[in-house]
Parts: sequence; C-alpha cells; structure tokens
Amino acid sequence: MAAPGDAQSNTSSTQRVKVYCLDKDGKWDDRGTGLVSLDYVERSEELGLYVVDEDDHETLLVHRISTDDIYRKQEDTIISWREPEGSTELALSFQETAGCSHIWNHICTMQRNLHFSSLNMSTELRELPDVDISNLPQILEIVTESGIKGQMRLAGLMLKDVKFFDNLMNVFEMCEDLEKLDCLHMMFNIVKGIISLNSHQILEKILGDSLIMKVIGSLEYDPDAPQSLHYRNDVTAHVVFKEAIPIKNPMVLSKIHQTYRIGYLKDVILSRVVDDATATSLDSIINANKAAIVTLLKDDSNFFQELFARLRSPSTSVESKSDLVCPGIMRASLS
Repeated sequence: MAAPGDAQSNTSSTQRVKVYCLDKDGKWDDRGTGLVSLDYVERSEELGLYVVDEDDHETLLVHRISTDDIYRKQEDTIISWREPEGSTELALSFQETAGCSHIWNHICTMQRNLHFSSLNMSTELRELPDVDISNLPQILEIVTESGIKGQMRLAGLMLKDVKFFDNLMNVFEMCEDLEKLDCLHMMFNIVKGIISLNSHQILEKILGDSLIMKVIGSLEYDPDAPQSLHYRNDVTAHVVFKEAIPIKNPMVLSKIHQTYRIGYLKDVILSRVVDDATATSLDSIINANKAAIVTLLKDDSNFFQELFARLRSPSTSVESKSDLVCPGIMRASLS
C-alpha cells in the first residue's frame, strides 16, 4: 500500500495530522489537516479518535477504537487501519513523531483495556484495569455487572491495590477540572456501585478524612437528577460546628466531623439508592465513631474538669447547660 505524505504545517504541534483515505484506484486522497484527540464518542461510553479541521473546526474523522488487530504504525509518523465496517483504508500522518507515538500508545492501551468490557463476570476477575479516564467505561462495567461472587472478588482486588481509591478520586477531580460531564456521570455510578459492594473495609477507606469530600463530590453528578446538586457546599458552608467546650484532641474533632458527613451521606445523598444492608453498615460506622468519641473524651481529664465546672456555675444558662452534656455535643455536630 502506498503511504500518505507527511503532514505539513507552519506551527509545531503533536496533535496536527493529515487525514488520508485510500480511493478505489489505490491512491491516497487528502481529506484535510486537523487536530487529533481521543475522547468519548457522543452519546456513547466508547472511546474514539477525533480529527477536527484546524481552520473551520469541521469534523474530519470520528473513529471508534476497535479491539481487532487493524492498526499499523509506519515510518514513525503514520498510523493506518482498515475500518471494520465498509473496509475503508484510512491513515493519519502526524507532523511530529512524538504525536504519533502518543496516539499509538493510547490506542494500544485502549485495546488492552477494552478486553475487560468483554470479560464474562462469571469467570474469576483477576485484575482491575488501570485507573484513568480512558478506562472509566470498563471500571463501570466491572463494578455494576459483577454477581455476588464477583463482588467479593472485586472488593478484594480494590483493597489489595492500596492506591486504587486515591487514583479514582484523582481521576474524578481531573474530570471535574476538564468539565467532562459524561465521565462525571460514570464516576457517580462507579462510586455508587463501590458503596453498594457493602464492604466494611472499603467504606472505612473511602469515608476517611482524605477521601470523603471527594466521594461526596462525585455523588453530585447523578445523571438522573433533575437539577444540579451541591452536596459539598451543604456539608461545609451550611454547617455550624457548635463546640460548647473546646476540644483539643484532633482525633475527636475528626471523628465528629466524619460522623456528621457519613450521616449526611446516608440520609440525604444515598437515601434513594442504597439497600438496607449498606445503610446498616453506614449506621455501624456512625455508632462506632460515637463510641470512640465518648471513649476519647472520657480519657481527657481537662475536658471533664471544665465541663463540670461550667455545669456547676450559676452563670451558665439552661440552654448552655443542655449543650454541655456529651449527647448535646453529638447532637450539635450532627444536626
């Protein structure tokens, strides 16, 4: 097959390509010069190659990435393939070798990861795809389509990868920064599915101080919600922490705030979407936190000295006294 010519441009860009199509006479027809990118195909969870004309911004090419062995890299600057439907021969000629290598590596990675989408969940899942934007459809399918046995294996794999949840939340923040709404909708369903695995260890991990606000943020992107959700703002801006007596132990403060957030997660955010078993697990974490708070405060002699001194003081109002008892502290923090 004759190879198309190199892309020409006055400016250097790893994204600039010429699009070629092999005509019926075996000659390469120049379809235009544009910028190539990888993104989700509109109204689909499939990844594709896009080439948009650099002058009039018209779409020159949309190609869904295939798992078939159809792609060829030539002369360091050319990627060619035969379309599975229609048998059309296409080629991209890159201005720079770096751009060609970048797209080629992404195509190869996508092909490997697409095999996860065809994975029969009745067989044992042995590994998870890398956590990045391009793999969100595969992660979503694995999370939402595994059976009972598959869910246990999935939870184990997630816990085995100590960076899985951190990486997932990093991807969420990246999607939010890039305003990729389709990806954010997938993130909502992935996080909802992970919570529904009802693994106590996973819940403890994702509801910890470092991740819980990101988890709450990911649940703002419910694709079925009729309007925008602002859970993070509700949790932070609209909550007043009423500290009747200064609490100096940072662990106590952390437990109090975490307990409120988990309660909000269970009663407001997830009230429509989690089953009774998961709600019970969240309640157990809340109750364990409350017990830990009481135990930690019990060991703080200065806290109780000040508590009883204020309770005995005639200058302390009835309302203030009601806030000084431990249940009052908990009630104030959770209301």
